[in-house]
Amino acid sequence: MLEGILVEGLIYGIMALGVFITFRILDFPDLSVDGTFPMGAAIMASGITSGLPPMVALLIAFIGGYIAGMVTAIIHNRLKVPSLLAGILTMTMLWSVNIRILGNKANLPLLRVETMLSRYLDGWGSLLPREWSLLVYFLIVALLIKFLLDYFFKTDLGLTMGAMGQNEQMIIAQGINPRTLKILGVGLSNGLVATSGAFAAQYQGFADVNLGQGIVVTGLAMVMMGEFLLKSNKIGWLTLRVIIGAILYKAIMYFGRFYGYYINLTPNDLRLITGLLIIGALAFTKLKGSPKWKGKLSSTFKSFSKTGGTQ
Repeated sequence: MLEGILVEGLIYGIMALGVFITFRILDFPDLSVDGTFPMGAAIMASGITSGLPPMVALLIAFIGGYIAGMVTAIIHNRLKVPSLLAGILTMTMLWSVNIRILGNKANLPLLRVETMLSRYLDGWGSLLPREWSLLVYFLIVALLIKFLLDYFFKTDLGLTMGAMGQNEQMIIAQGINPRTLKILGVGLSNGLVATSGAFAAQYQGFADVNLGQGIVVTGLAMVMMGEFLLKSNKIGWLTLRVIIGAILYKAIMYFGRFYGYYINLTPNDLRLITGLLIIGALAFTKLKGSPKWKGKLSSTFKSFSKTGGTQ
């Protein structure tokens, strides 16, 4: 039970890192992740069932998500469409795209197909029980992605991207094009979401066109729960608490599914629980008189600028 919660939390923690980039760093509410998550799963499943090496299929899934995120940013930039509507448009179009990727089917099983996980479990993963082997695997993957993001947001480009999310006019005054930064940032976010979807498809054994329904709300709940637990302005802690929030969220959902019958909860009530968790986090923040999130992130990137990103 415990190892299953941790594995799912780490898989969806990668998705939550993508949501964190758009909602917290770029200040760009992006709903297209509801389409890019199943897109990553669809590309992964279609790729490996067609004979592609799993690593190649994973790379294509990331690129597919990145391109989808770029489309959202371009719609926003060029057509002056609000970010929320741009994300909804991309999400809507991706439903049809994902059906095409799956071969005009709603789902695609991965039975008797070699995946990255099956290769690992047949090799080094055979040294431990299956669930614990998967836990080690996804812990390494999630931490690797986390440290790469930490490094990126300490570079000049990453610092500029964070500053743009707080004060776009300042970036323009410095002669930097914010449109380009939005394309890069939203693309990176959706690339991570698609990567998470690709891992989720391998772990669950299938890809489904409806796999991403409500995923943006789930990701936001994970981000906010992490913020509720840990208070810090350092980028390393900011990304770590997103992953911790994802694990905690999955734990709450697990206990809601398996023990909720004592209070007449059903699986259909899980989205209600998700919404209540977000409202509760917002209410607690308001009551505690915490500073606004924009101010917190602004101080984060200002401190990075002063120290050269060496915190």
